Amino acid sequence: MSGKPELKGRAARLARLLPAGAGQAARAPFVLLVVLLLGGGLIGLLVLNSALSEGAFRLDDLQRDTKSLTDEEQALQRDVDAYSAPDALQRRARELGMVPGGDPAFLNPDGSVLGVPGSAAGQSAARTPAPPPPEVLAPGGGASATPVPSATASPATAAASARPSSGPASTPSAEPSTTPGR
Repeated sequence: MSGKPELKGRAARLARLLPAGAGQAARAPFVLLVVLLLGGGLIGLLVLNSALSEGAFRLDDLQRDTKSLTDEEQALQRDVDAYSAPDALQRRARELGMVPGGDPAFLNPDGSVLGVPGSAAGQSAARTPAPPPPEVLAPGGGASATPVPSATASPATAAASARPSSGPASTPSAEPSTTPGR
């Protein structure tokens, strides 16, 4: 007897269809293929996991930067709001020597004046320690045609009186101007 058992019936017919020595040789490439697929899958998962971790760290950094920039924007907006508040604007205007304006006059399209311009509410120069504003010169070389209130002393009149008089252009005008005041 040879070392193989005799097959009978259906098993014998199936055994004749398959080659005798091919069973052992076909397993090695299959096992190698499965090991390569599993190894490639593990390496792919490792690369994917590393990429996701790197993306998570970058996302965290970007969120932190966004938060700090948002905080900075809010601080700057608070500063802008504080500087543009009415009381802060009024205080800064007084530091610059400005006074509240009087009643305005308006020009109609036909050139007539609507309303009577009033003088600005004056403050004494002693209460406003700010330097005088720069004087605007008219194109003819004289002082500006902007009316200066004569009842109160302002930094502009103090500066005009300190300079030598060059005629009627340096004295304040008593008649109201038809141009809207500042």
